[in-house]
Amino acid sequence: MGKTFESSELEKGKTHIIVEIIEYMANAVVSKTIIKKTTGNVTISSFDAGEELDEKISPFDTYIQIIDGTAEITINDKVFKLKLGEGIVIPAHAKHHFNANEQFKMISTVIKSGYEDL
Repeated sequence: MGKTFESSELEKGKTHIIVEIIEYMANAVVSKTIIKKTTGNVTISSFDAGEELDEKISPFDTYIQIIDGTAEITINDKVFKLKLGEGIVIPAHAKHHFNANEQFKMISTVIKSGYEDL
């Protein structure tokens, strides 16, 4: 597994082409924060072929949308293959991980709520 890189928040009030915000880097996962607030965040990531992220659990729902390539996402041991334009909600408290059988880019949106479930 390669390296993981993260860069600062995207400039506000400026137009952009989402798929061009981030480039692929050999043997790496690269992430750039678009918006980061206490109530949630939006991040764009690129995965080089052969890369993966370790399994994790988030206390919040996370929406994933593929904006380039095809991604393999495992949620609670069920494998999903998402193509360009497809998305999926990873439920709060679900174990999940990403695997790049080929290069892909995605947008990840986390809404930090759930207090209504208390």
